[in-house]
Amino acid sequence: MSIRPVLLLGNPLLRSLCVRVRQYNTPDLRALVRDLADTLHDFRRRNGFGRGIAAPQIGDKRRVLFIDVDGPLALVNPEIVRSSRQMMTLWDDCFSFPELAVKLKRHLSIEVRYRDPEGKEHLLKARGALAELLQHEIDHVNGILALDRAVDSKHIVYKSELERLKRVSGRKEM
Repeated sequence: MSIRPVLLLGNPLLRSLCVRVRQYNTPDLRALVRDLADTLHDFRRRNGFGRGIAAPQIGDKRRVLFIDVDGPLALVNPEIVRSSRQMMTLWDDCFSFPELAVKLKRHLSIEVRYRDPEGKEHLLKARGALAELLQHEIDHVNGILALDRAVDSKHIVYKSELERLKRVSGRKEM
């Protein structure tokens, strides 16, 4: 098990444009994917949330993501090749600022071209929650944080305050 520290908001590496992976099926790339998986699962166990993580969040500047929604999946050099015009609005959170929630808009559906760690090319069609997650993680390898996509500065809040407001108002969504 190789759990790595998650970089927090303010660390300049989170704003870096990551580099493309050029060699596949290498011990170094497999080690990165293992570190991402171990770190994601540890974070989820300790914090009760977490579906994906990007390499820059553990200090690696390669274009690699790891998600675990309906099973584990490593995406190398992911690229959004199609986005729907239809958008969704949601509250997003992030390992790199785990106490904050950000209201933003994302495309309802996307198509992502990527390679697996062995180098085989894939096309993933995603909708709803999976599309949102992939957009979030791909933003990370492009040096973009969810905070950058906030609908406005009033929609960056502490998660605990958002939950309190939902309880007080009796509404599930704010």
